[in-house]
Amino acid sequence: MTITDPAEDAISQLTAAREEVRSEARARLGVTGVDQPATSLRHVLRHHQISAYPLAALGVLSIVDTFQGYAFGVLAPEISSSLGVGKGAIAAVIALKTLANALGPLPVAALSQQRARRAVLIVVTGVLWSLVAVSTGFVTAIAGLAAVLLFDGLTTASVSALHAPLLLDSYPPEARVRALSFYQGANAFGNVLAPLLVAVLATVAGLTWRGVFVVMGGISLVAALTTVRLRDPGFGRWDTELIRAAVRERDESAECEGTDGLAASDVTLGFFETVRRLLLIPSIRRLLIGFGVFGVLLVPYQTFLAFFLSERWNLGPGARGLFVAFLAVVSIVALSIFGGRGEALFRTSPPRVVELAATLLAVGVVFICLAAISPFFWLMTAMFAIASGLLAVLSPALNVSLLSVIPAAMRPHAAALIGIFIGSGGVAGALFLGGIDRRFGIAGTIFSLLVPGVVGALVIRSAGSLVSADLDRMIDETVEDEEIRQLAQAGTHLPMLRVSNVDFSYGQVQVLFGVDFTVEDGEMVALLGTNGAGKSTLLKVVSGIGLPSAGSVRYRGQEITYLDAERRLRLGITQIPGGRAVFDPMSVVENLRVFGYSLGRDRKAVDLAIDRCFDAFPRLAERRNQKAGTLSGGEQQMVGLSKALILRPRILLIDELSLGLAPVIVGQLLEMVRRINDEGTAVVLVEQSVNIALGLVQHAYFMEKGEIRFDGPSADLLERADLLRAVFLEGVGDAGSESRS
Repeated sequence: MTITDPAEDAISQLTAAREEVRSEARARLGVTGVDQPATSLRHVLRHHQISAYPLAALGVLSIVDTFQGYAFGVLAPEISSSLGVGKGAIAAVIALKTLANALGPLPVAALSQQRARRAVLIVVTGVLWSLVAVSTGFVTAIAGLAAVLLFDGLTTASVSALHAPLLLDSYPPEARVRALSFYQGANAFGNVLAPLLVAVLATVAGLTWRGVFVVMGGISLVAALTTVRLRDPGFGRWDTELIRAAVRERDESAECEGTDGLAASDVTLGFFETVRRLLLIPSIRRLLIGFGVFGVLLVPYQTFLAFFLSERWNLGPGARGLFVAFLAVVSIVALSIFGGRGEALFRTSPPRVVELAATLLAVGVVFICLAAISPFFWLMTAMFAIASGLLAVLSPALNVSLLSVIPAAMRPHAAALIGIFIGSGGVAGALFLGGIDRRFGIAGTIFSLLVPGVVGALVIRSAGSLVSADLDRMIDETVEDEEIRQLAQAGTHLPMLRVSNVDFSYGQVQVLFGVDFTVEDGEMVALLGTNGAGKSTLLKVVSGIGLPSAGSVRYRGQEITYLDAERRLRLGITQIPGGRAVFDPMSVVENLRVFGYSLGRDRKAVDLAIDRCFDAFPRLAERRNQKAGTLSGGEQQMVGLSKALILRPRILLIDELSLGLAPVIVGQLLEMVRRINDEGTAVVLVEQSVNIALGLVQHAYFMEKGEIRFDGPSADLLERADLLRAVFLEGVGDAGSESRS
């Protein structure tokens, strides 16, 4: 038997309509499943009345971002000679910049997560790295050079963390692949322009390396200042808000009794909570691993290519520069071809975009290997050109797939993680290829890229099958959030705690399967079931100790699924673990002071709360200075239960209160639980004893093998001998059978 109420009816009706809302939401995100050519980009911009300025501004910044790095790479010998330092010192400062560039996206993402200020950060960092480029020309010692490159690495981190997310929020889904392709093409154009500028300034104009940096930094500064009109359109303008609009159009919320709720700011995920959330998304994990393996290929390849051209084909600096510029031009052509076709493919099937990227990576690395063993220069050039074209489209293809399956506000974090994984892979690749070079020579090194290329392709391809499910999960989370918001605004009463369709796994072993669980404000609920049924795990999910692989946890109208446990404690969720409720080496009063930590520095409030515990449990007052580990089991449970008396939570989760205790002690503890509940705290009691549990509560849930098998009045559970027999010893089940026979 299942009891329903208006709140549950309203939520159930909305949940039943989710499939319809999901289909509409996918269409609004541009995933229609219809195979048709992409509408021209000009038509899309005109239809939505969108300017091309954001795309042009970010493209310009992407171009000038290449100036400092390329100039330093070319002019490193002159810098080394001028400053009187060796190649080892130059390599060390380059490594420092690489580290800063890999880690820099994280703080940049953190700065942008609370407010939509990505445009400001992008423009400011663009100006800063331009000034850094100018200041490079004035360094006089290796320490100054290290400081300049470190700051350059930190400021240019905004490129990887913010540019692609801002593009996705600036343009509608039907233009995103082309926008990302254009942006990547601008970066490739920077690889053409930068070497030409260095050559002109150093050779034609006759500038020293200092003059080259000053001029290129000045050009970069002027370019950065042309982007000051860049604006942040807000998170999710073309996806999250479209999904919410679909919900509002579909639903008409029923009006019922009101409820108090938490402010959204109370449950907004922090930086590390967001990163952890991203790493729980299956396709994101696979794609990040794929990016890491791709970094093993990409970063060292760009370095070893120059050595290959020098050692195998005797190309000097000028010829090598022209060769790299030619490959960049080929990349631009490939991106222009891919843009519209990739758009159409994403509209038809996002997984196919990922699978195409994996295929292009595998084919591209094969052409690299063929180029390494080619006996003819023209054939080698053609092979490298084909490989460059194929690898160029990986960035827009994988970025649009990865960034489309996550909430818009989390995209800077995901972009930062991409940069970190690629950078980490690059470090590993440099070590890997360095050893191969010493043993097999430069051609063998290039050929060995086949290994990370194929492995990366396989990992990326495996993510393709996960993309659709993760896209739907993101849509469902947004739909549910908007549904609940509409209900709350309409005055609908919402349960204080609602666990919806939760899955949870320990490694590869799944423990919870689609669990639904509700607790009303001030209610006392029993959670019963067999050993290993998942009761304690469910409490961990509610308290934040464990994070589910699917489903949601909502508390007072807000989602807290991925909120840290300590933040949930401050919101009013407290758990008392069975048999592990005290810190053994600490005294009783020290344990109680630890419980009062969340009350802040109000020592008077803590002292009053401790006195209240001693009034409730006189035995603890007698043992206040005794180590908690030496107390009896019942006394330890008293200390644990005192946690609720100190914190006065809105909901108290108790795991196996009576485990191994004498009946008289259990009675005292249960009386205190009743008192806590009478004061307004909702209680969820995991209990093995049917008599204790059902004698204390009115509502019960029964779990078996990670699923809820019963939800209803505790009196009705007593009629379910099929469930009770599995748990509470055979006598109870037999008695139930006899009473009905």
